[in-house]
Amino acid sequence: MECISVFDMLKIGIGPSSSHTLGPWRAAEKFVGELQAKEWIDHVNRVTVDLYGSLSLTGKGHATDLAVMLGLSGADPEYIPVESIDVIISAIKNKNELYLGNEIIIPFNQDSDIVFHREFLPFHANGLSFTAYTDKGIHKATFYSIGGGFVVKEDTADDTSNEAIVNTFPYPVHNGKELLEFCLSENKMISEIVYENEKSMRSEEEIHFELLRIWNTMLECIYIGCHTEGTLPGGLNVRRRAYDLHKNLIGVLPYDNPQSWLETIRKTEVKFRQILKWVSCFALAVNEVNASLGRVVTAPTNGSAGVIPAVLMYYMVIENHQADESHIKQFLMVAGEIGSIFKKGATISAAMGGCQAEIGVSSAMAAAALCELMGGSPEQVMIAAEIAMEHHLGLTCDPIGGLVQVPCIERNTMGAIKAINAAELALETDPKNVKVPLDKVVNTMWETAKDMNTKYKETSEGGLAVAVNLSDC
Repeated sequence: MECISVFDMLKIGIGPSSSHTLGPWRAAEKFVGELQAKEWIDHVNRVTVDLYGSLSLTGKGHATDLAVMLGLSGADPEYIPVESIDVIISAIKNKNELYLGNEIIIPFNQDSDIVFHREFLPFHANGLSFTAYTDKGIHKATFYSIGGGFVVKEDTADDTSNEAIVNTFPYPVHNGKELLEFCLSENKMISEIVYENEKSMRSEEEIHFELLRIWNTMLECIYIGCHTEGTLPGGLNVRRRAYDLHKNLIGVLPYDNPQSWLETIRKTEVKFRQILKWVSCFALAVNEVNASLGRVVTAPTNGSAGVIPAVLMYYMVIENHQADESHIKQFLMVAGEIGSIFKKGATISAAMGGCQAEIGVSSAMAAAALCELMGGSPEQVMIAAEIAMEHHLGLTCDPIGGLVQVPCIERNTMGAIKAINAAELALETDPKNVKVPLDKVVNTMWETAKDMNTKYKETSEGGLAVAVNLSDC
């Protein structure tokens, strides 16, 4: 698993959840691909879907059922026009038909052909099975959505080729210690090590284009969230807050697109309270878009998608007004590498590790990236990541109503602020005085995850999810 790319950790997709929406969507696409490879798709009479564990317990709130229908229909979460989602879903529901892989229309009833099972499959908390009934026989496949949009198939669940390209990087990294050793021996920053690894798989032009596509998706997401008023879907009646907060902060300054908006924000007041509000506004905006089935970047998950763009925006509009594309790429490469270390050594799935695996990891990623941009050494970058995660250890995942809204949206603001604080503390820290290395906190996070009660792992069976009912809202 040492060759997890930045583009594996930062994926463009549809909200509200990377593990419960994007992962099942990709699993459905894989299943359709198997039918096509066998040349069975034209012979399919019916398809059923079975959801297990966390996918079942919070699947309705996370739009898992909608995701599998969209995936079976052949829609791509990275490129589908967001406005087309309701059109496709409404057509399936109204006609009780599904256009399987954009090739054949089959009968499909959402209520009977998608079955929610409370029991957990053995390999992972997020399991789902697809069964196709054809005149050539039955084809069945089980997949696991293991966090961050990563999907593995049951019969190859221990094969890392499901997740990443293996043994191709010139600097293969399993943990923080190895990454730091490469930095010191090669006299390179972390972003430079990452760049060399990425170049072993892609051209420099492709790396440049894809990193900026990720950033532009983040920026557009923030922009949409800051300019959309109303109430979030799902039944909690959560009012969007980014709109009002942004309106109060921006005042009457003019702009007409995301880029000119960014320049305008640089002209606003930057006292401490305003900085806190701007960072919170950016994070709120992203996760309100995410909660509305909008397009976001998993960073490393959808539920934590607001932390990294909020901190990068902080750097660009408050910390460094001369920030350009090179800073954006540097930030994203460091963030992606730190995220991959947590994925290898622990988990980025809330269903396996609670919210420490999402907000905690995203805060560590953002803290490390910001620290390097602000002149931190590789040792200090590691310190920043460690500090951010250390103070998220044990954070539970207890979404009310199974929706990625309360407390998820606010938690992104907390993760972003902690990331900035962690970066500043790291910059003032002499590495020789550090007591807790990054790898120790990664290991501790995983042990904490294993000890955590299942009801606090994205099942909506504990914490706020049971203390606050939908009827209370």
